[in-house]
Amino acid sequence: MNNYYNAKLLEHSRELRNHGISRAERFLWKVLLSRKQTGFGFKRQRPLHYFIVDFFCAELQLIIEVDGSSHLQKAEYDAWRQGEIEALGYTVLRFSEGEVMQNYGYVETQILHAIHVLDEERRNG
Repeated sequence: MNNYYNAKLLEHSRELRNHGISRAERFLWKVLLSRKQTGFGFKRQRPLHYFIVDFFCAELQLIIEVDGSSHLQKAEYDAWRQGEIEALGYTVLRFSEGEVMQNYGYVETQILHAIHVLDEERRNG
């Protein structure tokens, strides 16, 4: 299963992974999502369909997005984009940079809860 991988976006995703990651994304990656700390592997800046998603877990079909201040003007686009991704069968969690940096406990709880629920659904078929 290729999980809608889009190789045409590979270079751009590499650039984002190496130079375009926000402070909140770097923090979330380091404290929770890297090295299978949750028990599941996540990829950063993953090309998916026509988009590049911030964090991607293929096993759970879970996407985590961290929105910076530029997203305040892109609410309509973000809603359309999320709908397109969810139509492919993915669950999308969306947090603002402020939530990640100032209310990490809430963000961590939401992510771990989603992981637990999606893992249970996956196991129980």
